[in-house]
Amino acid sequence: MRTIIVPPFTDPELAAQKVQIAEDLWNTRDPERVAAAYTEDTQWRNRIDFLTGRAAVIEFLKRKWERELDHKLKRSYGAFATIAWQ
Repeated sequence: MRTIIVPPFTDPELAAQKVQIAEDLWNTRDPERVAAAYTEDTQWRNRIDFLTGRAAVIEFLKRKWERELDHKLKRSYGAFATIAWQ
C-alpha cells in the first residue's frame, strides 16, 4: 500500500485505502512523516491554531503528542460519489 495520499480520488476502493493510509500515517506519531504528506506551504487550522508550512505543522504535532499520550486517530470511509460535471 502506498504511503502518499494523492489524486485522483475517483475509485471507491482507492478512496477507502487512502482513508486507511491517512489513519495509519497519523498514528505513527512521527511529526516529520505526517508533515511530509502535505505540501511545503500547507495551511492547517486546529481550533484556534492557524499553521502555515511543514515546519509549523511538525512543531504543532510535537507539542500535541507530548500532551496526548494515548490518543489514536480512527478514520472511517463514509461515502463516495463520482460527479459528472457538464
